[in-house]
Amino acid sequence: MATTDVIVIGAGPGGIRAAVEADARGLRVLLIDEQPTPGGQIYRALGENVEPPSGAVDILGKDYWRGRDVIDALRASRVEYVATAAVWTVEKQPLAVGYVVGERAFLRSARHVIVAAGAYERPVPIRGWTLPGVMTAGSAQVLMKSAGAVPTGRIALAGSGPLLLLVACQLLSAGANVVGFLDSATAANRRSALRHLPRALGAPGLLAKGLAMQRQLASSGVPTHRAVTKLACVGTDRVTGIRFEAGGKAGEIAADLVLLHEGVVPHVQITRLLDLEHEWYEPQRYWKPSVGSWGESSDPRVHVVGDGAGIGGATAAAASGRIAALDVAAKLEKLTTTERDRIAATLFAQRDRDLRVRPFLDQLFRPPPEICAPSDPEIVVCRCEEVKVAEIRACVGVGSNGPNQLKAYSRCGMGPCQGRMCGLTVSGIMADERGVPIDEVGYYRVRPPIKPMPLSALAALEIDENRAAR
Repeated sequence: MATTDVIVIGAGPGGIRAAVEADARGLRVLLIDEQPTPGGQIYRALGENVEPPSGAVDILGKDYWRGRDVIDALRASRVEYVATAAVWTVEKQPLAVGYVVGERAFLRSARHVIVAAGAYERPVPIRGWTLPGVMTAGSAQVLMKSAGAVPTGRIALAGSGPLLLLVACQLLSAGANVVGFLDSATAANRRSALRHLPRALGAPGLLAKGLAMQRQLASSGVPTHRAVTKLACVGTDRVTGIRFEAGGKAGEIAADLVLLHEGVVPHVQITRLLDLEHEWYEPQRYWKPSVGSWGESSDPRVHVVGDGAGIGGATAAAASGRIAALDVAAKLEKLTTTERDRIAATLFAQRDRDLRVRPFLDQLFRPPPEICAPSDPEIVVCRCEEVKVAEIRACVGVGSNGPNQLKAYSRCGMGPCQGRMCGLTVSGIMADERGVPIDEVGYYRVRPPIKPMPLSALAALEIDENRAAR
């Protein structure tokens, strides 16, 4: 098997559009994704679902069904698409992507890699978040999309962000029993966001959707509490409710299911593995790869697109995927730079229009300090190894200055998720304890395999002929 021109990692809107555009420019493209069907989180299981007839209740919304165009474009292309493929490594010299499908592991060489790994929900470490019956809001949405499963019992939602509001409205449309909505966004957030409102008005459709969801929640009669703090899930064997403070008063909502959410953050495991340059994005308190306008990273053979390069949403991701593919096609001499620039002009305009609302949203839904660097010593931070806040702060006190050293002190970040679920929180706690900026503390050093894989698959690793000849 010869070297592939472009390997695209991730079949969300950014990855699919990148793969299809590269294919249209005459490049040999391999698209790999961990899910059984293409679409990413935003269009999860879209190909398996049937749009409701006109007039029927549409739980998932028009934006979800518009993703059919993205998936149809992939099916009409010549792109080699591999599903249920978990990336376990990306090697730099020579460039290659390792992935595992079931019991088989592969290592494919590439002239170029486009990383479209997307984003995942920010962990919300509060008291009781490990109890059965506590999930992320996105997890509940995944169940609705992939299995048509609507949770029963009393449901409380807590945190902030567009996705939390969207899931609340989807649950209400599905007839679920939503008993409380706890919004952690503060008045200070709203004041800070106002200065970005004029620019956000350049994307009026997105603002209108947000206002429509707020109206639906308000008209539903669901008890809503603003500027909540001190969230804590309660229960013994499973969750029975959630406590909070609002307006200086303590409150509690009895619930059988608690859905937490504090925004989404770029998936940086692959870009960290490649040792690309990253930067700290303070408004939303996350790291993101440093990329140029074409999605080019600090390694000229690697582009990063979509939410994995900074949260921007599905339509911006699709435009950024096409922009990156055009740049790769020019680098691989399938287009002249003049042709690239001409074709990309409308895509840049579209992406810029879609991103106008982001500074407003990023300030409005800025995650609270108590989530980014919890002080409660009993909160579990690393769920894999059951490491609590107190242990992390104690390790700093005896000389652990960063997450990598912390691994040796506590095994924090050494579980199956390889630090993905605790990395941001660990860095936040250590920076808070040391009294230094978070970029001075840094992040975990990522090493392969970044996903669990069978040893039998590694022992029978299949490599392409170009690599085998070396």
